[in-house]
This record gives sequence, structure tokens and C-alpha cells, in this order.
Amino acid sequence: MPRSTPAKAVWPALRVEDWSDTRDTLHMWSQIIGKLTMAGTPLVNHWWNVTFAISARGLATGAIPVDGRLLDIEFDFVDHELVLRSSDGRRATIALRPRTVADFYAELGHVLGRLDIVVDIEASPNEVDPAIPFAEDTTHHSYDADAVHLFWQQLVQIERVFQFWRAGFAGKSSPVQFFWGSFDLACTRFSGRPAPLHPGGAPNCADWVMEEAYSRECASAGFWPGGAEGTFYAYSYPAPDGYSARPAGPDGAQWDNTLGEFVLPYDVVRESADPDATLLHFLDTTYASAADLAHWDRPLLDVDPHRLDRRLHLDDTTAL
Repeated sequence: MPRSTPAKAVWPALRVEDWSDTRDTLHMWSQIIGKLTMAGTPLVNHWWNVTFAISARGLATGAIPVDGRLLDIEFDFVDHELVLRSSDGRRATIALRPRTVADFYAELGHVLGRLDIVVDIEASPNEVDPAIPFAEDTTHHSYDADAVHLFWQQLVQIERVFQFWRAGFAGKSSPVQFFWGSFDLACTRFSGRPAPLHPGGAPNCADWVMEEAYSRECASAGFWPGGAEGTFYAYSYPAPDGYSARPAGPDGAQWDNTLGEFVLPYDVVRESADPDATLLHFLDTTYASAADLAHWDRPLLDVDPHRLDRRLHLDDTTAL
């Protein structure tokens, strides 16, 4: 049963050069909210506790325990506001508009105070260089609401396909999640074996952060808003011998020696006759190369993502 693009799915075009200033500002805002999540939640393997989920309105944290209550925070890219909700019924918003990171950070502090929430964070960004402290960052101040909405709609389509790809794996797998450090959407499969100690080296990020992230052998894929219209990527850690030389589909996918990853331009997917199938081809071929070369137990780990549909169809046929 092939996977094809739903009739109502729209894969939007958005040139990175047209919104890069906004992207970089939103990246810093997301780091502030991500650090609130990190400060309030217990560490879950590979930092899964700190990520954002793609929601029906934007990017959302999970429930953050704060002083006996729960807090959740959502970047609403429909009404363009940051929405904070607490389990005692309180709600507050911050407008998403052209404003500096310093101004956003200061207003967030005032809003948290009105909600009687105190959370201490390391108030400077990670995985970027330079790392300007949030309270001092007047460099990033752009917000193009239309571009942000289009970016979110890109993520909506990618989220659908990544969810389906995740369903084809019965082993340990991450959620489909948005990382605020690297500002990308990713999903990762694990072999079940330990990995060698990661060397670290990310800018303004302690090596132990990457050691935690890559503590188990994995094959990962994701999407990052860089390149022409964005870029899909896939990699394995550790990369097995011969991995970079293996072919990856579809046409347009290639190995990037600088990144040490397979890459596929977003516009290749968007412009194809069947974007869902095109992206799945990239995800499946890069995973298969990593798993086969590293001798993963694929008969145990791989499953049919259509198995529920087939079961229901069989039951309907039996009833007849």
C-alpha cells in the first residue's frame, strides 16, 4: 500500500534568504522558552524533555512542572502570540512582532511574574556563535508574520510524513520533535546498542550535552531551514564504514562532506509529483544504508506502518 500525498496537503515555498533575519530572531526566542522547559523538567534520554512539538497552531512545549502546578507554552503562528497557560486556570500572552530578543526576554519575565512563576535559566543561547546574552541582544529584532506562518506550514507537512516514517519502526524511536538549539525538526531511530563517546564540539555548548544526545547508536533524519528553501538531512552515529558511498534516493539527494550527512533540498520534495512519497524515499534509503551496514536487527525492528489499515481491511473482508 504506497503512501501518497493527501489531496489537501500544501507544501509551501519559502526562500530562506527572504526570512533569514526573522528565522534568526525566532531561533533566539525559541531558545528562551526551551530553556524554561529544560529548567522545569527532568532529563529524559537524549534531551527529549526539552523539545517542542508541532501543534495545530505552531510550536508547543509539553507540560512543565512549576511549584506544584503545570505550565505549557505555545508559539501561536496563527494569531502570532506566545501563549502561556497554567493548571490553576491562568493565561497570558506576549505579542510576536518585530522586537529585539532583549525586549522579548524582558516582557516574558514580567508575564511570568504575573503568573507567580519563578524559573531560573542560563540566559544566553547555545549552539550558535556569537552567543549574545538574551538581555543584551538587540541584534535580532525581525518578525515577518507571513514568513513564519509559511515556515510553520512547512513543518506541518513534514511532521505528517515523519510521523508515518516513525510508525515503521518498532524499536526505540524519538518523537518527531523540534530542537531549539539547532532549530530543526527531527526523528531518530536507535539500534539498541551503546555508541562511542561523542566528541562534542558544538559552539557554546558543553561536550556533555552532545554526549547525552548521542549516547546510543542511532540513525536520524530531519529538516533545517537553511539552503535555498530548507534542507532535509540524514545521518548515522557512529557512521558505519561505507555509509557515505551508499546511494540515497530520490534524485537530488547527495552526501555532503562538510556536514557529514546526506542532504535533500526541500524544493526537490515540494516540486515532485508526490512530495510525501519523495520524502519517504529519502528517509527509507538513508536509514536502510545505516542499518544494513551497521548490522541492525531489521527483522525485529522494522514493521509495516500500514499494519492497522491491513488489519481493519482483513476484518471487514472476514465479516463479508
